[in-house]
Amino acid sequence: MSFKGLKPILYGGREVWPLVEGGKGVAVSNHASSGAWAAAGGIGTVSAVNADSYDPDGKIVPQIYDGLTRKERHEQLVQFGIRGGVEQVQRAHEIAGGKGAININVLWEMGGAQQILEGVLERTQGLVTGVTCGAGMPYKLSEIAARFNVHYLPIISSARAFRALWKRAYHKVADLMAAVVYEDPWLAGGHNGLSNAEDPRQPQDPYPRVKALRDTMRAEGIADSVPIVMAGGVWFLRDWNDWIDNPELGQIVFQFGTRPLLTQESPIPLAWKDHLRTLEPGDVLLHRFSPTGFYSSAVRNPFLRNLEARSERQIPYSKVEAGEHTARLDVGVGNKNYWVAPADLERARAWVAAGFKEGLRTPDDTIIFVSEDERAVIQKDQKDCMGCLSHCGFSAWKDHDDYTTGYLADPRSFCIQKTLQEIAHGGPIDQNLMFAGHAAFNFKTDPFYSNNFTPTVKQLIDRILTGD
Repeated sequence: MSFKGLKPILYGGREVWPLVEGGKGVAVSNHASSGAWAAAGGIGTVSAVNADSYDPDGKIVPQIYDGLTRKERHEQLVQFGIRGGVEQVQRAHEIAGGKGAININVLWEMGGAQQILEGVLERTQGLVTGVTCGAGMPYKLSEIAARFNVHYLPIISSARAFRALWKRAYHKVADLMAAVVYEDPWLAGGHNGLSNAEDPRQPQDPYPRVKALRDTMRAEGIADSVPIVMAGGVWFLRDWNDWIDNPELGQIVFQFGTRPLLTQESPIPLAWKDHLRTLEPGDVLLHRFSPTGFYSSAVRNPFLRNLEARSERQIPYSKVEAGEHTARLDVGVGNKNYWVAPADLERARAWVAAGFKEGLRTPDDTIIFVSEDERAVIQKDQKDCMGCLSHCGFSAWKDHDDYTTGYLADPRSFCIQKTLQEIAHGGPIDQNLMFAGHAAFNFKTDPFYSNNFTPTVKQLIDRILTGD
């Protein structure tokens, strides 16, 4: 018997539990985790963001970019993305064995998103039930879904964003919209859809936001049987007791992104799994360092602390002596003429004396100070850019038109593709970005995980269905 009589829903022509595995990009939500989630009767999600592919011996093919230009490397990235996405879907489908459902997840802001999504769907017809897509405003999602006859599930963080998508595009393909994913911008892991009107330090209660989304959907004539998927911060179903069978909200489905990280089928390295068991409340930071320009949530490890420190060693400058910029900067920038406030000149000299000898300009008319080693890494990573985003603040790449954002590359950010590939494939967990949702501290206190217990996906779903 499931918690509070939680009932299966009809999705893609079969009954499934209203439990969705959250898609986690770059080789994390892969065939093993999503196939097992579907086999247990839920909706598994294969990430089609930099997915792994395999050689004839079943070993992961390293994604090596030897193209001479960024555009050539970007083309390689798209081909890797299609091949990996297809292989992951095929393997997940086999594991699922006709149970549950398999979705794929793409970020609209990834480089070549449309090409990769179309390439994967073309080669996996009949295997994919739906496409979840967020990170940006994916207006074309419904049109692509219609072309391949799959369901689509837009990921949004406010009723306003959904209404804009619906009015512009989705109303034309209403029949294939299987659900709307509300991803809480304060609680979800990975990239978050906080708008400029919202305060990252002031989380809002998701209930009124989801009710506003349902009200918007009803006003547009969308039936209550089209579920809203609650994503971000979901751990125990008992915490959501008053959401289930609630006429104000209509049909609710729950997405679990962080909990599936710690399962036997989860492909992340053991060191990452072990670290999840040590997290305390507040150890996941909502930050602005991502080269996407979005807020995102990740474990506040030395990698993230280093980015925080880098941004703290920052001063504004002007190219002419003006206003409070009356002191010529005489450290970190060679013979170039930059003018700063006298107090900032003293700070810059202190940073240089502490070993942060290199001044690097940012797009915001500021200069940050880094060590020589750090400068070398930043410049190499910027040079090696393979165009993994549609717009990258770190390298100033854009995946269309003239292939540049027109802005100065931002040294306060980092190469996201490099660090996510590294951590997913065994790189040091303290020197790479480690995405996690804000409820990850529960691993330490939830008795289900005591004595280092790591459940199978089936055991996890059985546990979730009890309310715990």
